[in-house]
Amino acid sequence: MTTLTKDQEDLDHELVDADFDDAHKDLYMTFRIGGQDFGVEILDVNEIVGLHTITEVPDVPDYVKGMINLRGTVIPVIDVRTRFGMEPREYDPRTCVVVVTVEGATVGLVVDRVNEVGSFPEGTISAPPSGGERKLGSEYISGMGKHEEHVTILLDTNKLLFEKQEKNA
Repeated sequence: MTTLTKDQEDLDHELVDADFDDAHKDLYMTFRIGGQDFGVEILDVNEIVGLHTITEVPDVPDYVKGMINLRGTVIPVIDVRTRFGMEPREYDPRTCVVVVTVEGATVGLVVDRVNEVGSFPEGTISAPPSGGERKLGSEYISGMGKHEEHVTILLDTNKLLFEKQEKNA
């Protein structure tokens, strides 16, 4: 029987984590809001769940819809459509919650519908648009994923969750 030292165990865990991250680095969970497809890094996604009963919370930004109880864990839920300043719409049977964890915070993202896991290797991602007046939501874009004639807007989940949205007066 081989006994590993603490340093060897740490190195083994780092190698396994690095291999896992490398195998998933080009993968994005894609979803639709309105007529556009968006994606977040698959490594940020915990799960996809149907719409739960949302308990409203007072004195929060309008895009924070409230909290849900997910198997005993209460997590905040934001409506991505509202976060981007888009027109609200009625939730329907395809509306779901993409549960993500970023920097230790778990949050549910309400989306119109989930599409699939898509691969966007480095050469298929363009820089986000720049110049001119920036529209609401554009500050959360990390790149534009191209697949044949289709473009998916890739989001920076960290900015989406943690940066304050400035509204034009």
